[in-house]
Amino acid sequence: MIHATGSGGADGTAQAWAALGGDPALTGLISYGGPGGVLPARLPVVGLARAAVAVCSLAAAELAAQRSGSPVPGVRVDDGAVGTAFVSERHLLVDGRAPVSFAPLSRFWRTRDGWVRTHANYPHHRARLLAALGLPDLDDERAVAAVGAEFAGRRAEDIETVVYEAGGLAVAARTPGEWAAHEQGRAVADHPLLTLTRTDEGPGRRLGPLSGSPLLPAAGVRVLDLTRVIAGPVATRTLALLGADVLRIDTPQLPESQDAHSDTGSGKRSALLDLRARADRAAFEELLAQADVVVTGYRPGALDPFGLAPEAIAARRPGAVVAQLSAWGQYGPWAHRRGFDSLVQVATGIAAVEGASDGRLGALPAQALDHGTGYLLAAAVLRALTERGRDGGGRVARLALAQTAKWLVHDLPRQPAAPAGPYDPAPWLAETDSPVGRLRHALPPVAFAGGPANWARPAGRWGTDSPKWLPA
Repeated sequence: MIHATGSGGADGTAQAWAALGGDPALTGLISYGGPGGVLPARLPVVGLARAAVAVCSLAAAELAAQRSGSPVPGVRVDDGAVGTAFVSERHLLVDGRAPVSFAPLSRFWRTRDGWVRTHANYPHHRARLLAALGLPDLDDERAVAAVGAEFAGRRAEDIETVVYEAGGLAVAARTPGEWAAHEQGRAVADHPLLTLTRTDEGPGRRLGPLSGSPLLPAAGVRVLDLTRVIAGPVATRTLALLGADVLRIDTPQLPESQDAHSDTGSGKRSALLDLRARADRAAFEELLAQADVVVTGYRPGALDPFGLAPEAIAARRPGAVVAQLSAWGQYGPWAHRRGFDSLVQVATGIAAVEGASDGRLGALPAQALDHGTGYLLAAAVLRALTERGRDGGGRVARLALAQTAKWLVHDLPRQPAAPAGPYDPAPWLAETDSPVGRLRHALPPVAFAGGPANWARPAGRWGTDSPKWLPA
């Protein structure tokens, strides 16, 4: 079916495209369709998802037109593809095995005066959570019981403070009104959905004309991927789909889930470098010197000691596109805090809105802040490359999960709930052999006439590629 022009997806597309500085006339090239009932929620999650994918697809089509010398091709946003991609981690199978998404200590907990949510999927976050509560390293069953007992006697905001001070992750549940009154919530409210600003007059490396099929608007673009978890990797996975040479760099000190990489590593390569080691730092600097795009997904300030703040990268690489992703934004008292989609949902009131009448908290039908921000981030990079192709100059894009949450809760139009299913994701799933086994994975939702339908290569083994760019 074709959705009406006034749907939440179309309205959200206009909002996001305006934030990206795009020509509003181009949104007329977008059509919407597909099955109904995907991503059911009280909040307009499907409107967010449609809009984020729509502007990413349109930005890809715009860049393809600039590089091929052809009119901007039409864009189609299919709800089935969008809904499937927004839960791609749940659809992943590796040789028939389904990964485990959340660890036992990543969950909601009752407190003396409300609720908190913790995130402890990574071993170091789990250890810090237990240490913050004065608990020993216990097996999962005993740890759940011990943490629950500790939390039951404490105030939610006290838990939030003590766990964060120990380097762990816990957030007190708030309503939208309580978040609006919070100092960080007020800071978020004062900022737009995203920013895309010019930084210098450097021309950047010239991108040649496109030819052949499919049209790959990011062909020849070198993307240095310094992101983890979902939002940043979704963005760089999308740039890889569109032809970019994406090289993800991680430190060997931080563990990563191979299953997570099997979901978000499609089309990319992955290498390990310790920036504190002289030889690895030299290899990294060589990569940076040839990068067209640098995408960072660590909390603001974490990469500054290595000269990798956005402004520092822009100064060192005139003409480069730099995209910075964070959980809470680059401002306010929480600017330097770690965060994940599930925690941002709880802090900003989303979990309260999606909760039950008995006071239990709920969650969105997808990690939509992560996925939505990922497609917006990729769109910002593509628009920056288009603008650079017109008038030169580097760009810095800044996005935050909390800003996307504000967009969802306050800015997107709410629509009557669509019937929830039946919805069969099978048409938007594919199977591919990979170095880690046979993968069942979601197909990309980003689509435009003449564009790619799937990644050129599956995800490989995390951290095993050579830290070098592919030959030009």
